[in-house]
Amino acid sequence: MGIVDNHKEWSITCRDVAGRRRDLTVFVRQGRVVLVAPPGETAVLAPLDVGRLRAALRDAVLDASVVEGG
Repeated sequence: MGIVDNHKEWSITCRDVAGRRRDLTVFVRQGRVVLVAPPGETAVLAPLDVGRLRAALRDAVLDASVVEGG
């Protein structure tokens, strides 16, 4: 997880269908969770990376609810 421009950003490692390393990015913008996939690619996740994506989405939802409720 990193903090960019005063908002949290999560990066989850994945592979595309050709096996090249890529990243999924999760962040919150205006109370909404944003998931950015590799451009024009399919994200292939290992089981551990699925857990990381799940954790990032959970944390983003919590952050989004604070923005929306505050």
